[in-house]
Parts: sequence; structure tokens; C-alpha cells
Amino acid sequence: MRRPQILVVGYNKDTCDERAWRLAYEVGREVARRGAVLVTGGLGGVMEAASKGAFEAGGLTVSIIPQKDMREANPYSTVVVATGISHLRNFINVYSADGVIVVGGGAGTLTEVAAAYIEGKPVVALRGSGGVADEYAGRYLDQRKTVLIHAAETPSEAVELVLRLIAERSSSASVNRPDV
Repeated sequence: MRRPQILVVGYNKDTCDERAWRLAYEVGREVARRGAVLVTGGLGGVMEAASKGAFEAGGLTVSIIPQKDMREANPYSTVVVATGISHLRNFINVYSADGVIVVGGGAGTLTEVAAAYIEGKPVVALRGSGGVADEYAGRYLDQRKTVLIHAAETPSEAVELVLRLIAERSSSASVNRPDV
């Protein structure tokens, strides 16, 4: 049986402050502790912090990087997917995940949140981490109200909530799937 794959998105290395880094590290640890696979964009900042947390907890980390050279990935990457397609890889990140956790973030993070929203994937924003997470926690991206961007107060709550939402989405999809 396939393990849930959780994408963690947020600040890059140039904009990630100590608080967001610490929160992302704890999110990564929780993802690994609960037996899920961590997916990130594989570079620095929130991506590296979450990867380090998951890696140190014995988890599987998948880094989908925008470069074509696998050596560009952060050192906590168990699996590296080198795309060579720059920011377009944000969509691959989302398509490769069952749900998304947002820790801070700017415009690049917002593209991943928007892609998850369009795809109807669960999104949980970690309040108090800044940026996109704080701006959109508890809100919808537009009037269609496709996916509520759920708010969590702690890393543990964020992981627990996204796993529950993934399970609910999965069971509703299997109920709506015709028998083969």
C-alpha cells in the first residue's frame, strides 16, 4: 500500500527566518514519525528544514528540484528528481503529493498553493509562520470555494489535519469510483 505523500512548501533560503525554519523542521519530523513521505522542492529554507526533520527522524524525503543537476538538492534528500524546468516544477511537486502543508512563503509558494487548489488537494497552512501561510489560513483562494485552506496552530496539528483530509478525500474518491 502506498504511503501518503505530503508536500511542504514555503520560504526559500533567502527569505526563511529562524521561526519558519524551526516550524518546517518540526513538520518534517512529524511527517516521518507518522509514516508519510515528505515531498519538497528540494532546495534551501523551508524545503531543507522539513527535509532535515524528516531525514533525522528516519523518513523518506523526495526532492523535486528545478535544476537538471541532482547535486543542487539539499543534503537531506533521500530521492532527487532533477527536472531542469525551473519554476514549472512547482506543478510536479503538487501532482506528486496527496496534500500540502504551507510554512510561510512568497510568490513561488502561492503558485503551489494555487495548483493544489485547482486540483482539489487538501491544503493546510501553519499559522504564525508568516507569508502565504498566514495570509490564506482559513480562507479560499477565490469565489469558487474549491478547497478551504485549513489553518493549523502547530506542526503536529498540521500533519494530523492534512493526513485526515487526505484520508477523507481518498475514501470519497473510492466511493465515487465505479467498480471495475
